[in-house]
Amino acid sequence: MRILRSRLLAAAQEEAESKAADARRSQVRTVDRSEKIRTYNFPENRISDHRVGFKAYNLDQVLDGELDPVIQACVDADSAAKLAAA
Repeated sequence: MRILRSRLLAAAQEEAESKAADARRSQVRTVDRSEKIRTYNFPENRISDHRVGFKAYNLDQVLDGELDPVIQACVDADSAAKLAAA
């Protein structure tokens, strides 16, 4: 009975560890190129928002705080998505 109990306990612990490892693995992302949201290209003075297809050559102005074009592109994309869903 002791051997059976120890084997069952080991199997239960192994299963719990496996579930925990799967849960950890599902939470960790690799952030490859396809998952990028924005790219800041300093040599070309370019900012690209990959979610909405926005591209502008005013990176220095954006870094100075002029975010209106970037925000407006996101708002326009959101509005278009809501209209398409309706």
